[in-house]
Amino acid sequence: MSELLVDFITSLDGHASGEGWPGFWGLEGPEYLAWLGEQPEATYLMGANTYRLMSGFAAGEVPKGQDEFRPEEEASVDELTQASKVVFSSSLEEPLTWANSTLVRDDAVEAVRAMKSSGSGLLSTIGSLSLCRSLLRAGLVDRFRVVMFPVITGATGEERIYDGYPDVALEMIEHRTFDGRIQLVEYKPRVLEHPPLGVPA
Repeated sequence: MSELLVDFITSLDGHASGEGWPGFWGLEGPEYLAWLGEQPEATYLMGANTYRLMSGFAAGEVPKGQDEFRPEEEASVDELTQASKVVFSSSLEEPLTWANSTLVRDDAVEAVRAMKSSGSGLLSTIGSLSLCRSLLRAGLVDRFRVVMFPVITGATGEERIYDGYPDVALEMIEHRTFDGRIQLVEYKPRVLEHPPLGVPA
């Protein structure tokens, strides 16, 4: 059976990106980049918006506000190009132009449920906030990992990650600091039907 990882890179205040900021908020360091390079092979899951953005980068479109890719960004996109990718969309048309990408028009939750039960290895999300929310709500997520960069993007932050989420209990299974400033936390999530009730005195 496959394992499903929801994987986010965020500002401290929970934004997935920020207007005018480079990839990794320009704060990645050698320890973090080395850790990225050690990650196990995975099949990446994404929605149409993330696919359009990332496939554009793979085709040479430079992120808004930058003149060119930084080497770290280029290496990250190249690794994603080589990886297997499953794209859930009713609006994209086949054939998908980004290498190693498969289009799935079926309901994403049911498709991922089937992928988990019939497959092996690691499934990992990339971006795709609404997809991640749906998979978590359905109880399909085995691990929930967040790498927080030391910046608050209150004025320029975009893509607030946790809006619309259910209440979720998180059991920590790993934590780590990279380069003295980047914090990784990884949890086993459990969706709550209601907040825990107080214990009477």
